This record gives sequence, structure tokens and C-alpha cells, in this order.
Amino acid sequence: MLRVGSGVDVHAFAEGVPLWLGGIHIPHSRGLAGHSDGDTAIHALIDALLGAAGRGDIGEWFPSTDERWRGARSTEMLRRVWDALYADGWRIQNVDLTLVTREPRLAPYRYPMRQALADALGCSMPQVSLKATTTDGLGTLGRGEGVLAMATALLWRDDAVHE
Repeated sequence: MLRVGSGVDVHAFAEGVPLWLGGIHIPHSRGLAGHSDGDTAIHALIDALLGAAGRGDIGEWFPSTDERWRGARSTEMLRRVWDALYADGWRIQNVDLTLVTREPRLAPYRYPMRQALADALGCSMPQVSLKATTTDGLGTLGRGEGVLAMATALLWRDDAVHE
């Protein structure tokens, strides 16, 4: 059985916090506001994985009212979700992410982000695609106020084994 899921997340930039994106630290003057480390790429990916498996969304798994997740690394959240889905028999065919932001320039970080995501998911890097774009100055993202991430995940499972 093949299942596809999608996820979207957006966070505003904030002063005084490090920028974590796609599972890596990126040197930048501002980070992303959030209950955890604000990694929009991973948050969108978590929702895509959960959506494909029919297992809810990131807010159900890691509510912002739960202090255990304050400041948590999103890679740990991703590992927790993927471990549960993997235990249910799900396997990754591929995941695809698009990041939208004016700053910082993400081209130099695409390869390390893909590797960090593949490591967290226990899959090969060719199964992880990541692109970055801007809005050519339009809107909130075009003014450099935050980062938007969109993710799609294609999962498969041999249902004959899980009936």
C-alpha cells in the first residue's frame, strides 16, 4: 500500500535564538520562534509523515502546552514519530521539502540538511529532496520575516503483513 501526506509550517524570525533548519544549525543573526527549536522544515515533514500514515498531526504528538517539548530539538521529535511509524510497518519511498525565505541564502546548506534528515529517518539521502526559493520580495516572507516549509512524504507498507 502506498500513502502520501503533506505538511506545511511557518515560523517568524526571532532575536536571541539560534537558527535550526532541516536538522542543522545555520549561522544567522536570528532564529525561528517556536515552542521547540522552531525548525519549520522538520515540523512540515513530521506532519507529512503523520498524514501519510493517518496518525494525526504534530500538535497532537507534541502540544505546545507540554513543557517537555519547550526548546526541544526537532530532530528528536522527528525520530520519535518515525520510530513509531516504522514500528507500524511504514517505510519511506521518498520525502520532498520546499523552503521559502528571503534569508538566509540556503543553497550552501541543502546537502547538509538532506543528510541530517536522511540520518534522522534512517533512509538514504537520495530519498530526501530539498529545495529553497524566495517570493521575490512579496509578502511577509519576501520582507524576511520568517520561513515557510512545505513537505510531501510517500510511504509504503506491505499490508499483507499487517492485517
